[in-house]
Amino acid sequence: MNFHIQAMTCGGCARAVTAAIRAIDPAAEVQADPPSHSVEVRSERPEAEVRAALVAAGFPPS
Repeated sequence: MNFHIQAMTCGGCARAVTAAIRAIDPAAEVQADPPSHSVEVRSERPEAEVRAALVAAGFPPS
């Protein structure tokens, strides 16, 4: 899964995004890149759940 998160602008944001995803799937692999506002996620959870976790954390993907 790939997401564009405009609100992710720094390392702290990337850590928050990673934590939000790992809260629903501790085994998720997350690669967040703040300069490009992109996040690549490998997870067994459905994409809709990952999106919902990001929205709840204040980082809605577009």
